[in-house]
Amino acid sequence: MQAPGRGPQPRTRLLPRWRRVSWITCWIALCAAEALPACPFSCKCDSRSLEVDCSGLGLTAVPPDLPAATRTLLLLNNKLSALPSWAFANLSSLQRLDLSNNFLDQLPGSVFGDLTNLTELQLRNNSIRTLDRDLLQPAPQLRHLDLSINGLAQLPPGLFDGLAALRSLSLRSNRLQKLDRLTFEPLVSLQLLQVGDNPWECDCSLREFKHWLEWFSYRGGRLDQLACTLPKELRGKDMRLVPMEMFNYCSQLGDETNSAGMDSPGPPCTKASLEPAKPKPGAEPEPEPSTACPQKQRYRPASVRRAIGTVIIAGVVCGIVCIMMVVAAAYGCIYASLMAKYHRELKKRQPLMGDPEGEHEDQKQISSVA
Repeated sequence: MQAPGRGPQPRTRLLPRWRRVSWITCWIALCAAEALPACPFSCKCDSRSLEVDCSGLGLTAVPPDLPAATRTLLLLNNKLSALPSWAFANLSSLQRLDLSNNFLDQLPGSVFGDLTNLTELQLRNNSIRTLDRDLLQPAPQLRHLDLSINGLAQLPPGLFDGLAALRSLSLRSNRLQKLDRLTFEPLVSLQLLQVGDNPWECDCSLREFKHWLEWFSYRGGRLDQLACTLPKELRGKDMRLVPMEMFNYCSQLGDETNSAGMDSPGPPCTKASLEPAKPKPGAEPEPEPSTACPQKQRYRPASVRRAIGTVIIAGVVCGIVCIMMVVAAAYGCIYASLMAKYHRELKKRQPLMGDPEGEHEDQKQISSVA
């Protein structure tokens, strides 16, 4: 017999407590499951660094189920050939994006529209030929940009507007022949610029960019090398080492073009305008106005080889003249010494030759003795 007041009462008291604990545990588990981002299939996710690594998977499209809290997204070494404009939608926390070693040939102008916190963008080793002017405008905090090993032949004006925080820029191994100074002036924080392995034409179109490079180097910026491909006289020579005097003809050419445009407001001079009008039969010939087109002088850049040849020839001529002057001076000194020696010997011989008056007195003495 159990004592009154004892029996299954403690068990009945514990049941409500266990139910509450189990409900709290399930609720916490559900909240934790909702808080943890879902990792895309075959990708590797790090919940601490919020990094999603989908590299080397042969992907042909960006995974659609990327966590919204992702800070680093690695999509390198895949087979991406095109990106839709919504590929990175709702990834406002993304800071680093790597799309290197893919087959991208064109990027929509709004593909990075939601990446307002992006600080590093890697587009190395793709097939990008053109860039939209507004492609990078949504990322004002961008610090590192790699566009190397692509097919870029030019950069649109205003591409880097608003990128005052950009520190490193790589344009190596593209098809760039010239660059506009105005395109790079907004990059006030740039510290490293890589432009090597491009077919640069070191002519008037690159003169203003050379001025910007001098300013960039003056404030401590680092540049790999800008080797000229054309003209032949400057092939292989670093653009920074080409003296500005080589581009004096550019300003002269621009002045002549402007003056020609102001002086001749009429139609352009053509070959047909040079043909004289045929006189009508029976009419007196009138003096024909001069319709000859002015011959514009064609300015060419100074030839480095000719300049070096001129210096060598001038040096040889100066050397020959100096040698001749030395020989003439030596001959004059030798001649003067020989003449002085001759006069000294002549003076020594005069007493030995005898005086005619002395000989006459000697004869008188001889006759008196006789």
